[in-house]
Amino acid sequence: MAENNETPVAYIAGITGSIGQELAKRLINAGWRLGGFARNPDRLGDIEATVVAADATDSAALSDAFSELQEKLGPPTAYVHCVGSILLKPAHITKDEEWAQTIDLNLNSAFYGLRSSVKAMKQGGSIVLISSTAAQVGLPSHEAIAAAKGGVESLARSAAATYASKGIRVNSVALGLVETNLSEAMLSSETGRKISEAMHPLGRVGQPADAASLIAWLASEDASWVTGQCWACDGGVSSVRQKTKV
Repeated sequence: MAENNETPVAYIAGITGSIGQELAKRLINAGWRLGGFARNPDRLGDIEATVVAADATDSAALSDAFSELQEKLGPPTAYVHCVGSILLKPAHITKDEEWAQTIDLNLNSAFYGLRSSVKAMKQGGSIVLISSTAAQVGLPSHEAIAAAKGGVESLARSAAATYASKGIRVNSVALGLVETNLSEAMLSSETGRKISEAMHPLGRVGQPADAASLIAWLASEDASWVTGQCWACDGGVSSVRQKTKV
């Protein structure tokens, strides 16, 4: 709960996505009031949240979304940026527009969201940005997304230093492959799923609940002494070497 004993308020960018929806349900069950924005807010379903339409890559639209949410809910206690993309291509065949879009969706949008959230937080709070295992360990054909998410992690650390004196905590979560709408094409075939599962030492791909449980903790007062960290939630792929099979 918020330190002022009022009901905590969370804004979730990308609230209609697989992780965003799972996180929204967890926070509502924990007594939070929820707001968020997405390009298609109608996709949220029956989750009880105040949602406005906004493109996170449009800084002006995002700023307007924050203003609207503040009018309806008050300032945020937590902000979670669940916006991103997946691009699996080696650098030599990545087109300029693919590179630009990857940076825009993952890094630029995170900066815009962080900038608006620190302006909106009146009594401190928690900000959580989403990174990727690709920024933690070298993976083939991940050059663009690794660069974008590496920027997100650095953004979180620097902002944590800048805003610590204001009681604002900033952390990031580096995810392995999670079963979401974005990863559907990669996991749709039996071969693709088996390869993806084998990459992860724990033998499975992540589920939205795996990510949401960690994010919800970081957003809460239970993590009140945690800032400037990147938390890996990836089934061990970034730090565990599997046994060699012979």
